[in-house]
Amino acid sequence: MSMSGGSTDMTLAFELSALKRLAKPGTAFADARQWTEYVGVVSDEPTYVVTNFTRKRRIRQDFFSGPKDKDESLENVKSQFDTDRHVFVGTDSDDEALAAETGWEFLHVEDAADAAGWELGDPEESTAAAGEPERDDWP
Repeated sequence: MSMSGGSTDMTLAFELSALKRLAKPGTAFADARQWTEYVGVVSDEPTYVVTNFTRKRRIRQDFFSGPKDKDESLENVKSQFDTDRHVFVGTDSDDEALAAETGWEFLHVEDAADAAGWELGDPEESTAAAGEPERDDWP
């Protein structure tokens, strides 16, 4: 799947865990805006978890799942955002099955990153590094 060129008439939904796999989720989100009509995040996590994650990275979503589960969110987004393509970026076979059930194309985050030139990161590492204060007792 080519990420650049062709139709920009696409709605792109990231599963929160897929977004967390990217080294620079904010940059990837901004980049995706260049070749999509709408881009947002869906998750089964509580709304504030998604909001905190996106706000810290200055990610402006066109839609988010809110207090619904992912299948309901994907169905709602598909009915509200009428584009030629609806692509769901996820991380596992559950996400892939969900995409099939709701009529979305599925793209594994590694394939999406590869096609779009996004760097994958270690989600644990980036969260820990950002949250830890500098140690001033270091030799």
